[in-house]
Amino acid sequence: MSSFSATDHAHMAHALRLAERGLFTTTPNPRVGCVIVKDGQVVGEGWHARAGEPHAEVHALRMAGELARGATAYVSLEPCSHHGRTPPCANALIDAGITRVVAAMRDPNPQVSGGGVHLLTLAGVQAEVGLLESQARELNLGFIARMTRGRPWLRVKTASSLDGKTALLNGASKWITGPAARADVQAWRARACAILTGVGTVLADDPRMNVRDLETSRQPLKIIVDSRLNTPPTAQILHGGALIACAENDPARRAELEAAGAEVLCLPGPKGRVGLAALCGELGRRGCNEIHVEAGATLNGALLDAGLVDEWIAYLAPLVMGDAARGVFDLPPLTEMAGRVAFRLRDSRMVGGDLRLTLRPA
Repeated sequence: MSSFSATDHAHMAHALRLAERGLFTTTPNPRVGCVIVKDGQVVGEGWHARAGEPHAEVHALRMAGELARGATAYVSLEPCSHHGRTPPCANALIDAGITRVVAAMRDPNPQVSGGGVHLLTLAGVQAEVGLLESQARELNLGFIARMTRGRPWLRVKTASSLDGKTALLNGASKWITGPAARADVQAWRARACAILTGVGTVLADDPRMNVRDLETSRQPLKIIVDSRLNTPPTAQILHGGALIACAENDPARRAELEAAGAEVLCLPGPKGRVGLAALCGELGRRGCNEIHVEAGATLNGALLDAGLVDEWIAYLAPLVMGDAARGVFDLPPLTEMAGRVAFRLRDSRMVGGDLRLTLRPA
Protein backbone atom coordinates (compact mmCIF):
# COMPACT_ATOMS: atom_id res chain seq x y z
CA MET A 1 0.00 0.00 0.00
CA SER A 2 1.14 3.54 -0.71
CA SER A 3 2.39 5.75 2.08
CA PHE A 4 -0.12 8.58 2.37
CA SER A 5 0.74 11.93 3.94
CA ALA A 6 -1.21 13.87 6.54
CA THR A 7 -2.25 16.23 3.73
CA ASP A 8 -3.57 13.28 1.73
CA HIS A 9 -5.61 12.19 4.76
CA ALA A 10 -7.08 15.66 5.23
CA HIS A 11 -8.18 15.96 1.60
CA MET A 12 -9.71 12.47 1.55
CA ALA A 13 -11.59 13.23 4.77
CA HIS A 14 -12.96 16.31 2.97
CA ALA A 15 -14.00 14.11 0.00
CA LEU A 16 -15.82 11.74 2.36
CA ARG A 17 -17.67 14.64 4.01
CA LEU A 18 -18.75 15.78 0.55
CA ALA A 19 -19.93 12.25 -0.28
CA GLU A 20 -22.13 12.29 2.83
CA ARG A 21 -24.15 15.13 1.31
CA GLY A 22 -25.67 12.55 -1.01
CA LEU A 23 -26.61 10.25 1.90
CA PHE A 24 -30.36 10.51 1.28
CA THR A 25 -30.43 10.90 -2.48
CA THR A 26 -27.93 8.90 -4.55
CA THR A 27 -29.69 5.51 -4.57
CA PRO A 28 -29.18 3.22 -6.44
CA ASN A 29 -25.75 4.79 -7.00
CA PRO A 30 -23.01 4.99 -4.37
CA ARG A 31 -22.29 8.14 -2.34
CA VAL A 32 -19.12 9.69 -3.76
CA GLY A 33 -17.16 12.89 -3.11
CA CYS A 34 -14.21 14.37 -4.97
CA VAL A 35 -11.64 17.06 -4.13
CA ILE A 36 -9.12 18.44 -6.63
CA VAL A 37 -5.95 19.96 -5.18
CA LYS A 38 -3.19 21.93 -6.93
CA ASP A 39 -0.14 23.43 -5.22
CA GLY A 40 -1.69 22.69 -1.84
CA GLN A 41 -4.94 24.53 -2.62
CA VAL A 42 -8.40 23.03 -3.20
CA VAL A 43 -9.38 24.16 -6.70
CA GLY A 44 -12.42 21.97 -7.23
CA GLU A 45 -14.85 19.86 -5.24
CA GLY A 46 -18.10 18.03 -5.80
CA TRP A 47 -20.32 15.15 -4.82
CA HIS A 48 -22.78 12.88 -6.56
CA ALA A 49 -26.34 13.97 -5.78
CA ARG A 50 -28.62 11.53 -7.64
CA ALA A 51 -28.64 8.87 -10.34
CA GLY A 52 -28.53 10.23 -13.89
CA GLU A 53 -26.82 13.44 -12.80
CA PRO A 54 -23.06 14.12 -13.10
CA HIS A 55 -20.74 12.17 -10.84
CA ALA A 56 -18.61 13.81 -8.13
CA GLU A 57 -15.51 13.99 -10.35
CA VAL A 58 -17.36 15.89 -13.08
CA HIS A 59 -18.64 18.52 -10.63
CA ALA A 60 -15.13 18.95 -9.20
CA LEU A 61 -13.52 19.20 -12.65
CA ARG A 62 -16.04 21.84 -13.76
CA MET A 63 -15.19 23.92 -10.69
CA ALA A 64 -11.44 23.49 -11.22
CA GLY A 65 -11.45 24.30 -14.94
CA GLU A 66 -7.92 24.73 -16.32
CA LEU A 67 -6.48 24.46 -12.80
CA ALA A 68 -7.16 20.70 -12.97
CA ARG A 69 -4.13 20.26 -15.26
CA GLY A 70 -1.28 18.84 -13.15
CA ALA A 71 -3.50 18.52 -10.04
CA THR A 72 -4.32 15.64 -7.69
CA ALA A 73 -7.87 14.29 -7.40
CA TYR A 74 -9.03 12.66 -4.16
CA VAL A 75 -12.09 10.46 -4.73
CA SER A 76 -13.96 8.39 -2.13
CA LEU A 77 -14.53 5.59 -4.69
CA GLU A 78 -12.45 4.40 -7.65
CA PRO A 79 -13.44 6.50 -10.70
CA CYS A 80 -15.81 4.57 -12.95
CA SER A 81 -14.46 3.04 -16.14
CA HIS A 82 -17.72 2.09 -17.87
CA HIS A 83 -20.50 3.86 -19.74
CA GLY A 84 -23.68 3.90 -17.63
CA ARG A 85 -26.15 6.79 -17.60
CA THR A 86 -23.05 9.03 -17.63
CA PRO A 87 -19.63 8.67 -19.35
CA PRO A 88 -16.61 7.15 -17.51
CA CYS A 89 -15.11 9.47 -14.89
CA ALA A 90 -11.63 7.96 -15.33
CA ASN A 91 -11.56 9.32 -18.89
CA ALA A 92 -12.79 12.74 -17.70
CA LEU A 93 -9.91 12.94 -15.20
CA ILE A 94 -7.39 11.93 -17.88
CA ASP A 95 -8.74 14.44 -20.39
CA ALA A 96 -8.59 17.22 -17.79
CA GLY A 97 -4.87 16.61 -17.24
CA ILE A 98 -5.05 15.27 -13.67
CA THR A 99 -1.66 13.69 -12.88
CA ARG A 100 -2.46 11.85 -9.63
CA VAL A 101 -5.63 10.16 -8.40
CA VAL A 102 -6.08 8.90 -4.84
CA ALA A 103 -9.14 6.68 -4.31
CA ALA A 104 -10.37 5.53 -0.92
CA MET A 105 -11.47 2.12 -2.23
CA ARG A 106 -11.93 0.08 -5.39
CA ASP A 107 -15.30 -0.11 -7.12
CA PRO A 108 -17.07 -3.09 -5.49
CA ASN A 109 -18.75 -4.06 -8.77
CA PRO A 110 -16.82 -7.25 -9.72
CA GLN A 111 -17.30 -6.47 -13.43
CA VAL A 112 -15.51 -3.13 -13.26
CA SER A 113 -13.39 -3.27 -10.08
CA GLY A 114 -9.90 -2.06 -10.90
CA GLY A 115 -10.99 -0.84 -14.33
CA GLY A 116 -10.74 2.82 -13.42
CA VAL A 117 -7.27 2.43 -11.93
CA HIS A 118 -6.20 0.45 -15.03
CA LEU A 119 -7.38 3.22 -17.40
CA LEU A 120 -5.65 5.90 -15.32
CA THR A 121 -2.39 3.95 -15.14
CA LEU A 122 -2.39 3.28 -18.90
CA ALA A 123 -2.69 7.03 -19.45
CA GLY A 124 0.30 7.73 -17.20
CA VAL A 125 -1.71 8.98 -14.22
CA GLN A 126 -0.36 8.00 -10.80
CA ALA A 127 -3.27 6.04 -9.25
CA GLU A 128 -3.33 4.99 -5.59
CA VAL A 129 -6.07 3.18 -3.65
CA GLY A 130 -6.76 2.52 0.03
CA LEU A 131 -6.74 5.85 1.87
CA LEU A 132 -9.44 5.93 4.61
CA GLU A 133 -10.93 2.80 3.04
CA SER A 134 -12.87 1.65 6.13
CA GLN A 135 -14.65 5.02 6.36
CA ALA A 136 -15.45 4.90 2.64
CA ARG A 137 -16.87 1.37 3.00
CA GLU A 138 -19.11 2.42 5.90
CA LEU A 139 -20.58 5.17 3.74
CA ASN A 140 -21.56 2.69 1.02
CA LEU A 141 -22.31 -0.51 2.93
CA GLY A 142 -25.49 -1.10 0.95
CA PHE A 143 -23.96 -0.51 -2.48
CA ILE A 144 -21.07 -2.84 -1.62
CA ALA A 145 -23.48 -5.51 -0.35
CA ARG A 146 -25.61 -5.35 -3.49
CA MET A 147 -22.61 -5.42 -5.82
CA THR A 148 -20.81 -8.30 -4.11
CA ARG A 149 -23.64 -10.60 -2.94
CA GLY A 150 -26.70 -9.45 -4.89
CA ARG A 151 -28.85 -8.31 -1.97
CA PRO A 152 -29.10 -5.10 0.05
CA TRP A 153 -27.68 -4.27 3.47
CA LEU A 154 -30.51 -5.01 5.90
CA ARG A 155 -30.73 -2.88 9.05
CA VAL A 156 -33.25 -3.69 11.78
CA LYS A 157 -34.33 -0.88 14.09
CA THR A 158 -35.97 -1.59 17.42
CA ALA A 159 -37.12 0.57 20.33
CA SER A 160 -37.44 -1.31 23.60
CA SER A 161 -37.34 -1.10 27.36
CA LEU A 162 -34.29 -2.24 29.31
CA ASP A 163 -35.90 -5.67 29.67
CA GLY A 164 -36.17 -5.97 25.89
CA LYS A 165 -39.87 -5.24 25.42
CA THR A 166 -41.32 -3.36 22.45
CA ALA A 167 -45.01 -3.21 23.38
CA LEU A 168 -47.40 -4.16 26.14
CA LEU A 169 -49.32 -7.42 25.85
CA ASN A 170 -52.32 -5.45 24.52
CA GLY A 171 -50.11 -3.93 21.77
CA ALA A 172 -49.71 -0.44 23.27
CA SER A 173 -46.27 0.95 22.38
CA LYS A 174 -46.52 4.76 22.15
CA TRP A 175 -44.10 5.91 23.28
CA ILE A 176 -41.27 3.80 24.67
CA THR A 177 -38.44 6.09 23.57
CA GLY A 178 -38.32 9.88 23.71
CA PRO A 179 -38.68 12.49 20.96
CA ALA A 180 -34.92 12.71 20.27
CA ALA A 181 -34.71 8.98 19.53
CA ARG A 182 -37.81 9.12 17.33
CA ALA A 183 -36.32 12.02 15.38
CA ASP A 184 -33.05 10.08 15.01
CA VAL A 185 -34.96 7.20 13.40
CA GLN A 186 -36.10 9.54 10.61
CA ALA A 187 -32.49 9.91 9.44
CA TRP A 188 -32.10 6.10 9.25
CA ARG A 189 -35.31 5.95 7.21
CA ALA A 190 -34.16 8.74 4.91
CA ARG A 191 -30.85 7.07 4.00
CA ALA A 192 -32.55 3.75 3.20
CA CYS A 193 -33.76 2.75 -0.25
CA ALA A 194 -36.73 0.94 1.25
CA ILE A 195 -38.57 0.59 4.57
CA LEU A 196 -39.73 -2.94 5.37
CA THR A 197 -42.47 -3.89 7.81
CA GLY A 198 -44.89 -6.74 8.44
CA VAL A 199 -48.65 -6.88 8.10
CA GLY A 200 -48.95 -7.26 11.88
CA THR A 201 -47.49 -3.78 12.36
CA VAL A 202 -49.76 -2.39 9.62
CA LEU A 203 -52.88 -3.86 11.26
CA ALA A 204 -51.86 -2.82 14.79
CA ASP A 205 -50.58 0.71 14.18
CA ASP A 206 -51.64 1.78 10.65
CA PRO A 207 -48.25 3.52 10.20
CA ARG A 208 -47.30 5.77 7.30
CA MET A 209 -43.69 4.50 7.30
CA ASN A 210 -42.38 7.58 5.49
CA VAL A 211 -39.70 10.16 6.22
CA ARG A 212 -41.05 13.09 8.23
CA ASP A 213 -39.67 16.25 9.84
CA LEU A 214 -36.50 15.92 7.77
CA GLU A 215 -35.71 17.60 4.47
CA THR A 216 -35.36 15.02 1.70
CA SER A 217 -36.27 15.01 -1.98
CA ARG A 218 -36.87 11.25 -2.03
CA GLN A 219 -39.13 8.91 -0.07
CA PRO A 220 -37.99 5.29 0.35
CA LEU A 221 -39.98 2.45 -1.18
CA LYS A 222 -42.41 0.98 1.39
CA ILE A 223 -42.57 -2.82 1.60
CA ILE A 224 -45.04 -4.97 3.52
CA VAL A 225 -44.46 -8.66 4.20
CA ASP A 226 -48.02 -9.99 4.09
CA SER A 227 -48.31 -13.72 3.43
CA ARG A 228 -52.09 -13.80 2.94
CA LEU A 229 -52.76 -10.27 1.65
CA ASN A 230 -54.49 -9.06 4.81
CA THR A 231 -53.36 -5.43 4.35
CA PRO A 232 -56.46 -3.19 4.25
CA PRO A 233 -56.72 -1.21 0.99
CA THR A 234 -57.31 1.87 3.18
CA ALA A 235 -54.00 1.48 5.08
CA GLN A 236 -52.00 4.72 5.32
CA ILE A 237 -48.81 2.95 4.23
CA LEU A 238 -50.28 2.49 0.74
CA HIS A 239 -50.49 6.26 0.16
CA GLY A 240 -47.96 7.03 -2.55
CA GLY A 241 -47.57 3.35 -3.39
CA ALA A 242 -46.05 0.30 -1.72
CA LEU A 243 -44.77 -3.16 -2.54
CA ILE A 244 -46.59 -6.07 -0.86
CA ALA A 245 -44.80 -9.41 -0.76
CA CYS A 246 -47.20 -12.33 -0.28
CA ALA A 247 -47.08 -16.12 -0.19
CA GLU A 248 -50.65 -16.83 -1.32
CA ASN A 249 -52.03 -15.13 -4.41
CA ASP A 250 -55.70 -14.28 -3.71
CA PRO A 251 -56.87 -12.64 -7.01
CA ALA A 252 -59.72 -10.65 -5.41
CA ARG A 253 -57.61 -9.22 -2.58
CA ARG A 254 -54.74 -8.60 -4.96
CA ALA A 255 -57.01 -6.58 -7.28
CA GLU A 256 -58.23 -4.46 -4.34
CA LEU A 257 -54.70 -3.70 -3.20
CA GLU A 258 -53.48 -2.93 -6.72
CA ALA A 259 -56.42 -0.54 -7.13
CA ALA A 260 -55.22 1.17 -3.92
CA GLY A 261 -51.78 1.74 -5.50
CA ALA A 262 -49.85 -1.29 -4.29
CA GLU A 263 -47.65 -3.60 -6.33
CA VAL A 264 -48.16 -7.22 -5.25
CA LEU A 265 -45.32 -9.69 -5.55
CA CYS A 266 -45.95 -13.38 -4.83
CA LEU A 267 -42.86 -15.01 -3.31
CA PRO A 268 -43.91 -18.22 -1.54
CA GLY A 269 -41.43 -19.66 0.93
CA PRO A 270 -41.42 -22.44 3.55
CA LYS A 271 -44.42 -23.00 5.87
CA GLY A 272 -46.73 -20.81 3.79
CA ARG A 273 -44.70 -17.67 4.53
CA VAL A 274 -43.01 -15.15 2.26
CA GLY A 275 -39.58 -16.22 1.03
CA LEU A 276 -37.52 -13.53 2.72
CA ALA A 277 -34.23 -14.39 0.99
CA ALA A 278 -36.02 -14.29 -2.37
CA LEU A 279 -37.50 -10.90 -1.45
CA CYS A 280 -34.07 -9.52 -0.58
CA GLY A 281 -32.70 -10.85 -3.86
CA GLU A 282 -35.52 -9.18 -5.78
CA LEU A 283 -34.87 -5.87 -3.98
CA GLY A 284 -31.20 -6.16 -4.94
CA ARG A 285 -32.17 -6.62 -8.59
CA ARG A 286 -34.32 -3.49 -8.30
CA GLY A 287 -31.32 -1.45 -7.17
CA CYS A 288 -32.05 -1.24 -3.44
CA ASN A 289 -28.85 -0.73 -1.44
CA GLU A 290 -30.09 -0.35 2.14
CA ILE A 291 -33.25 -1.79 3.69
CA HIS A 292 -34.52 -0.28 6.94
CA VAL A 293 -36.72 -2.66 8.96
CA GLU A 294 -39.33 -1.44 11.45
CA ALA A 295 -41.38 -4.48 12.33
CA GLY A 296 -42.65 -6.66 15.15
CA ALA A 297 -40.97 -9.63 16.79
CA THR A 298 -42.31 -12.14 14.23
CA LEU A 299 -40.73 -10.57 11.13
CA ASN A 300 -37.62 -9.45 13.07
CA GLY A 301 -37.13 -13.02 14.28
CA ALA A 302 -37.72 -14.52 10.82
CA LEU A 303 -35.14 -12.20 9.26
CA LEU A 304 -32.61 -12.99 11.99
CA ASP A 305 -33.29 -16.73 11.76
CA ALA A 306 -32.76 -16.57 7.99
CA GLY A 307 -29.35 -14.91 8.44
CA LEU A 308 -30.46 -11.76 6.62
CA VAL A 309 -29.80 -9.16 9.36
CA ASP A 310 -26.61 -7.15 8.73
CA GLU A 311 -27.09 -4.48 11.39
CA TRP A 312 -29.26 -3.84 14.42
CA ILE A 313 -29.99 -0.32 15.66
CA ALA A 314 -31.37 -0.80 19.16
CA TYR A 315 -32.81 2.12 21.10
CA LEU A 316 -33.06 1.31 24.82
CA ALA A 317 -35.30 3.40 27.07
CA PRO A 318 -34.53 3.50 30.82
CA LEU A 319 -37.71 1.71 31.86
CA VAL A 320 -39.03 -1.79 32.56
CA MET A 321 -42.23 -3.20 31.02
CA GLY A 322 -42.50 -6.64 32.60
CA ASP A 323 -42.31 -10.24 31.48
CA ALA A 324 -45.71 -10.37 29.76
CA ALA A 325 -44.89 -7.54 27.34
CA ARG A 326 -43.85 -8.28 23.75
CA GLY A 327 -40.22 -8.91 22.86
CA VAL A 328 -37.88 -7.86 20.06
CA PHE A 329 -37.15 -11.11 18.19
CA ASP A 330 -39.50 -14.08 18.03
CA LEU A 331 -37.11 -17.03 17.66
CA PRO A 332 -37.39 -20.80 18.18
CA PRO A 333 -36.63 -21.86 21.77
CA LEU A 334 -32.99 -22.73 22.43
CA THR A 335 -31.93 -25.93 24.15
CA GLU A 336 -28.26 -25.02 24.43
CA MET A 337 -26.24 -21.81 24.59
CA ALA A 338 -24.35 -22.68 21.39
CA GLY A 339 -27.49 -21.76 19.44
CA ARG A 340 -27.61 -18.16 20.64
CA VAL A 341 -27.18 -15.32 18.13
CA ALA A 342 -24.18 -13.17 19.02
CA PHE A 343 -23.68 -9.53 18.02
CA ARG A 344 -20.69 -7.24 18.32
CA LEU A 345 -21.13 -3.67 19.51
CA ARG A 346 -19.93 -1.07 17.01
CA ASP A 347 -21.21 2.09 18.65
CA SER A 348 -23.13 3.27 21.69
CA ARG A 349 -24.36 6.78 22.39
CA MET A 350 -27.07 8.68 24.20
CA VAL A 351 -29.86 10.10 22.05
CA GLY A 352 -31.85 12.33 24.34
CA GLY A 353 -32.66 10.21 27.38
CA ASP A 354 -32.29 6.90 25.53
CA LEU A 355 -29.31 4.72 24.66
CA ARG A 356 -28.69 3.84 21.00
CA LEU A 357 -26.66 0.72 20.28
CA THR A 358 -25.33 -0.15 16.83
CA LEU A 359 -24.68 -3.88 16.54
CA ARG A 360 -23.62 -6.30 13.82
CA PRO A 361 -23.65 -10.11 13.82
CA ALA A 362 -20.46 -11.45 15.41
